[in-house]
Amino acid sequence: MIKGFPAVMAKLIKEFSKMPGVGVRSAERLTFHILKSSAEDVKALSRYIGEVKERVQFCEKCNNLSECEICSICSDNKRDPGKLCVVSSPNGVIAMEKANAYNGLYYVLLGELSPLDGVGPRELKIEGLLKRVKDENINEIILSTNFTTEGETTALYIMKLLEPFKIRVTRLARGVPVGASLEYADGATLQRAYEERR
Repeated sequence: MIKGFPAVMAKLIKEFSKMPGVGVRSAERLTFHILKSSAEDVKALSRYIGEVKERVQFCEKCNNLSECEICSICSDNKRDPGKLCVVSSPNGVIAMEKANAYNGLYYVLLGELSPLDGVGPRELKIEGLLKRVKDENINEIILSTNFTTEGETTALYIMKLLEPFKIRVTRLARGVPVGASLEYADGATLQRAYEERR
């Protein structure tokens, strides 16, 4: 139990502090915010948390977040089906969409290679990517994994796998700093990185 708090508040603080980027102080602020909020607001928050957990799934085609079997991006016939942007997580899709610089399709790996953490090729959704390249008329793969050691390793690994297909493979270029996650880049930076890909 956290000293000075009623037991139920201490439990809520403990649960909030399990969230990424939320320390004990932030968890305390969130708990006090809920305590001050109206009963209707708290019920709505609780309901939406439950709905997200129940209704959001991974798109069967690209692994992006969706409320349907096929996400809204994959089912949008206005998008360029010849371009496939490969990202590490759904956060990468969100970041690219916010930049409003790309109008193709996506493929989400749901991770990056990290042998020290036990993440190898089998833990990623690479087979689905290769299947799409074989089955669809894709003329360019844009590797948009994070600019970290794991992201670069993943990009190099995928480049090797794609060599036999003889399609254009590009990587986001300058603009996204080395060591940065794609989801934290601003829209202008992402747009420049996309336009100057190599």
